[in-house]
Amino acid sequence: MSAYLGERLREIRKRRGLTQRQLADLSGVSLSLVRKLEQGERTDTRLETARALAHALKVPTTHLVAAHAEEPADEATVRSWAPVHAALAAPAGTGTLDEAPTYEGVRDALRSAVPLFAHDRFTELGTVLPSLLRDTEALTATDVRGRPLRARLLELTGWLMTQTRQFDAAELALDRAQDDATDGVQRAATASVQCWLLLRRGRLAQARDLAVRWSDEVEPRMSRATPGELSAWGWLLLRLSAAAIRDNRPGEADDALRLAHSAAVALGRECTPEGDFLRTFGPVTVALKRAENAMVADRPDTVLSLASRIPADTLKPTSNNRNRHLLDVASAQTQLRRYAEAVDTLQKIRAGSPQWLPNQRYARDILDRIVTRRRTLTPEIRELADVVNLPV
Repeated sequence: MSAYLGERLREIRKRRGLTQRQLADLSGVSLSLVRKLEQGERTDTRLETARALAHALKVPTTHLVAAHAEEPADEATVRSWAPVHAALAAPAGTGTLDEAPTYEGVRDALRSAVPLFAHDRFTELGTVLPSLLRDTEALTATDVRGRPLRARLLELTGWLMTQTRQFDAAELALDRAQDDATDGVQRAATASVQCWLLLRRGRLAQARDLAVRWSDEVEPRMSRATPGELSAWGWLLLRLSAAAIRDNRPGEADDALRLAHSAAVALGRECTPEGDFLRTFGPVTVALKRAENAMVADRPDTVLSLASRIPADTLKPTSNNRNRHLLDVASAQTQLRRYAEAVDTLQKIRAGSPQWLPNQRYARDILDRIVTRRRTLTPEIRELADVVNLPV
């Protein structure tokens, strides 16, 4: 964000006739942090902090921040995925040289790889994904049937790169997936992942605009909509809601959630169209996102109240929606000083998705707050701090 946040913060605060102390009291942000931001001693802060300041100043978050990206992957992570990056960037038509891939072979290989994506098996994906990308590229050059396979694989790869905070590679993969998509529902599903990437990069306005455009384009007739259409539309509305709440537009966020809920009601249950785990959608998914919005709005009591009524354990332990929700629960527990419960919640995530948790900046921030506030650290807390790579 550079010095942009401090400059805008000072300008808007003065326009509102507030002192630094008054702004700190209204926003819940410490006076020392307000001073450091305005003086340029701190040039970065969490998006949730920027939103709290914007809410107190009664402006959208984007009025304060030009962009607020999550921390990208470190060099070691990028190096470990270098073969995937190379396969993504390979010229068109490049593929396996010793034996031409067949449609059936590539189709079956993709089917076998999907569970690795769904279960966050990052180590195995790092091994199989480069050759699968090359084979799919080579197949598409000679067989038109390979195009939807490549679109699907590129969408999954873009999702994976976003998950591991390799944002430039994710953008490349998702742009190519859009080019290859052969039907509207597939394109809408890819657009949903693109919205998620924009959210993680802090590009709230772009995420909001993309979600609005695609949700308008694919809005179905409820009386005859397919599960795939309802899921695609519902997810785009959830992305819109996520962008709006982070941009301090709570009314717009609530409106989008209500529409998403109507799509979930039309489905009647959690549904996974065509067996695609990225499109799983229904009443539970909407409830999880409602709790997420409450956490962004800094209402930890509401988060825990909503969580108590959400059957999150009906979702698979490897479900990213479930695990993201549990991070919100752990964050709320931490804010309310229920540290032992927060640690138990983080351990629950770790047990189900041990390769997913270390990639979550959110988890690191939660552990940081726990470590800072606790006088003594249990062996369990110290171990979790190492798992999420919390700096010493």
